Amino acid sequence: MNQACAGDVLEKARDSDSGDTPASESPSWIHEVRRAVRSADTDLFRVSPLRYWVDFLVSMTASYVAASVYLLAPLGSWQQLVAFPIATFWLYRMGSLVHEVCHLGEHEMPGFKAAWNILGGIMILMPSPFFTRHHRDHHSQRYYGTPQDPEYVANWVEGGNATSVLSYMLKILVMPVAVFLRFLLVPFTFVTPQVREWTLRHASALTFNREYERRPTAADRRAILAVEIPCFMRALMIPLLVILGLNPWTRIPLLYALAVATVALNQLRFLADHHCEGDGSRVDMAAHITDSCNFSRNDPLTLLFFPFSIRYHALHHLFPSMPYHNLKRAHEHLVATLPSDSPYLTLDRPSWWSVAKRSVFGPPAATPAC
Repeated sequence: MNQACAGDVLEKARDSDSGDTPASESPSWIHEVRRAVRSADTDLFRVSPLRYWVDFLVSMTASYVAASVYLLAPLGSWQQLVAFPIATFWLYRMGSLVHEVCHLGEHEMPGFKAAWNILGGIMILMPSPFFTRHHRDHHSQRYYGTPQDPEYVANWVEGGNATSVLSYMLKILVMPVAVFLRFLLVPFTFVTPQVREWTLRHASALTFNREYERRPTAADRRAILAVEIPCFMRALMIPLLVILGLNPWTRIPLLYALAVATVALNQLRFLADHHCEGDGSRVDMAAHITDSCNFSRNDPLTLLFFPFSIRYHALHHLFPSMPYHNLKRAHEHLVATLPSDSPYLTLDRPSWWSVAKRSVFGPPAATPAC
């Protein structure tokens, strides 16, 4: 085995234990789930490059074609109104692939990673180096469910609190502007070493959690720099083409509306990834997994908000390195293999709304005792 492949194997082994908890400390039912996965008659951790490429190219083509119709059609025309939701859906679907990029091993499918960033991530100002580190921190037992967890929705919306929910909606409206300005102002981040360091730690992760502080490694710094310059050029072209008269001024609010809609879809998915029942303290592996949700039923909202089988979210947190295209097969194998009293089988939720409504409105009020 060469050094590159050995590195990927080790990385997958670390991922398979969902962060920092040693396997020996996991409860018996989780060991049982892992044994069941290993008993499958196929390698559920084998990546299908063809599946990645097809999903990416189809999503990219559909999103760019629909977005072109939306942007170029007469303002307020039926073509524009029809193209808007289609472009939003496919842009969200393409953007969701950044999640799959970040879970690939360091030396796994380098061509795909480069293509996704050049053709997708930079164009939509969501390059993978601005996602990978904080997403892996979300999987870590050190951060999961704590105030520093960058993807735990309870850190920025309190269910049942109208002010908090309104603030959450405002953050969705502000997020595209903040990301645009982050890349437009790239040259100013090099004014002093202190400004650059603050930017890398506090403004180089696509998260709503302002308490999250990124701790960039040398590799992170190189990766961020590699995408910052083309992202700066992409951001600069948006107002520059308007100033030069090559695009109408309406292009900017149209792009903003498309960005807000895409961000909103992603944030709606966040509402049901986890139950968010923790109190902010570090939790053990069992609590981490049982706080996560699987959605195996095909209700329309689940299909809309969870592309690429990431609706098997609890399973994904158990096996972060399992490729997305194998999650459904793995779940079905576990349902058929595990004993009927396995806690894993209780992780399945009936629909996206059954979890999301608690994130928005809070848990139902307790019935008073007689």
